[in-house]
Amino acid sequence: MKIKLLLFFLFLANSIFSQSKNSEIKAYLNSLKDSDFSGTILVAQNDSIIKQSAFGLSSIEYNVKNSIDTRFNIASITKLFTAIATLQLFENGKLNLHKPIGTYMPDYPNEKVKRTVTVHQLLTHTSGLNNFYVNDLNKMKNQGYELVSDFMPLFVNDTLLSTPGTKYNYSGSGFVVLGLLIESVSGENYYKYVENHILKPSGMKNTSAIQVDSVVKNKASGYTSQFGQNNTLKKNDYYLTKASPAGFYYSTIDDLFKFSKALRNHLLLTEATTKLMLEPKVKGYNTHLGYGIDVDNRYNQTIIGHSGGWYGIHCELLDFMKDNYTVVILSNIDDGGHSGASNVADFFKGLIANKELEN
Repeated sequence: MKIKLLLFFLFLANSIFSQSKNSEIKAYLNSLKDSDFSGTILVAQNDSIIKQSAFGLSSIEYNVKNSIDTRFNIASITKLFTAIATLQLFENGKLNLHKPIGTYMPDYPNEKVKRTVTVHQLLTHTSGLNNFYVNDLNKMKNQGYELVSDFMPLFVNDTLLSTPGTKYNYSGSGFVVLGLLIESVSGENYYKYVENHILKPSGMKNTSAIQVDSVVKNKASGYTSQFGQNNTLKKNDYYLTKASPAGFYYSTIDDLFKFSKALRNHLLLTEATTKLMLEPKVKGYNTHLGYGIDVDNRYNQTIIGHSGGWYGIHCELLDFMKDNYTVVILSNIDDGGHSGASNVADFFKGLIANKELEN
């Protein structure tokens, strides 16, 4: 009887504590102004939505407001799709994570990469491959990328930054190689594979890879401040391409919430493979990483997810694993780490995970 009473009071205390947090969350979102943040925010606990809100403009020049179903470029959150697709092939026995990619792509044109880089290293950003979006930005064009293989000339002959397996270097190029691997092993076009094996099972009807000049209903334009350096915003189209396995899919807060639920509830991977994905493998610039996913253990509870940052883009997918909160933040304006989406993310990390915030 004493144990039952103790459990009841613990449950009651947790419930009251959660209600208090949820009230703070609602008050914060109600107080947020368009001048503070441009984009959409969804907050849920135990897979039930607490509140979702939209702020600012999806088109500044035409004065069109963001709405909760506005589609945003999610930049590197796309890498989660690629990581899960790779792990689906692993759990189906179609690839070995620790074999060189040449095992599955004998015609890959870079001999050294083909012989020495493993799938594990690609998934953990330890392959030595660079980030072509940054290193080869001057070679990029808005158009001309229909297939995943169309991105390969941007980086295939670049020198490795380090010996494979020895050092963490965040690598968009590595995730394009994973996209090629997915095509080679599955026999499917990467974009179709993601659609059939990730988006559809998750119920993500508003997530897709589109060309820069596509006319799409409810799509936000992106505006860059050069990461907080300029007060005058400029359109970010110059810095964009069609989505690759490394970035630039478009999605909504609701679709990414569905994706979070599908991943955590083992609809996309088995429980064992999900656990493998979430096990910390390597220390990144700030957080640890599992397979293609951030595993942040710096605060009072683990936060899993991924960020998406680029010119005119700042997005966050955050799952707080102890208190079962999901926070999705999508913004069409970049920032320098002390405003906009950065401030919003810090608020939730402070409230839920006790991150110490700067004054």
